[in-house]
Amino acid sequence: MSVRFSSTGLVPDGQAPVSNLLRLLDTVMRGIGQVMLQNNSYAGALFLLGIFCNSVLFGCAVLVGTLVSTLVAIALGAKPVLVRDGLFGFNGALVAIAVIYFLQPDALTWAYVILAAACTTVLMAAMLRLFEAWGMPVLTAPFVFTALCFLLACARFGRLHSTHVLPTAGLPRAPAIVEGTVTAATVVEGLFNGVAQVFFQGSVITGVLFAVGLLVSSRRAFAMALLGSLTGLLVAWGLGAAEPAIRAGAFGFNSVLTAVALGSVFFAWDRASAAYTLLAAIVTAVVFAAVSAALEPLGMPALTLPFVLVVWLFVLAGPAFPGLRPAPGA
Repeated sequence: MSVRFSSTGLVPDGQAPVSNLLRLLDTVMRGIGQVMLQNNSYAGALFLLGIFCNSVLFGCAVLVGTLVSTLVAIALGAKPVLVRDGLFGFNGALVAIAVIYFLQPDALTWAYVILAAACTTVLMAAMLRLFEAWGMPVLTAPFVFTALCFLLACARFGRLHSTHVLPTAGLPRAPAIVEGTVTAATVVEGLFNGVAQVFFQGSVITGVLFAVGLLVSSRRAFAMALLGSLTGLLVAWGLGAAEPAIRAGAFGFNSVLTAVALGSVFFAWDRASAAYTLLAAIVTAVVFAAVSAALEPLGMPALTLPFVLVVWLFVLAGPAFPGLRPAPGA
């Protein structure tokens, strides 16, 4: 028996399995698109294409994570409009790709991925209820908290093995030094890698496809993503971050999300919001460095926690500044 969406949830529909499958596919693509705050299935499809161009393994992880978290939301009776817009899918997409990125991708790890993706759905629902009273967005917080929990738990599970990509736990090392020379190639690669790293992808081609996906969905989101990536890159360069990290886009991806959120989703576009968005993108790069250093003793990555913290702060502060106008529907 197949099911279909209705105003109250999913109901049996034995006569339209193809349309139900297409609707589910559209919902999954929207979930992938929502990673960059885009409720657009075409953007999600281009994001997925970009990931598959870089890694079939990561592409499969994103599909599995988004599908699992979406189906769990459906099974538990979440509001259809929230499910349809992909709001229960994007955290599952991110946690799946993070687990596969940081752990050896064996059969047990894939089971771990499914469990983690299911948990993001429950945490998303809880945080939606909690934050509703404050008018605050949940963003990728369920992904961050779930991923950190599941990755930290590996220290007590002997059958889950981390990859060399996961930071080595230890006390902060000697003060950082300026490493490498930033060239034009560094800037170009870092610009698009900063966009690609939103999904943990280190590929210029992937970053370009992500940018095209944003352009299909929203010209402003496209512009904000490039602005955010460039801002994070320039801040890191100006403050003396290592050239390999700048080239890899490590300082850009959180600023990408911050700029897209504040510059194209939560505030109406004008001079005040442009300055506010730029300030937030700059701050995000600094917060990324701080969070990375703070989590280093635990051997944990910063993920998108800097983006979450900065956007929460700037959205919460917004009503105190009369020059800032909320975007329609925000």
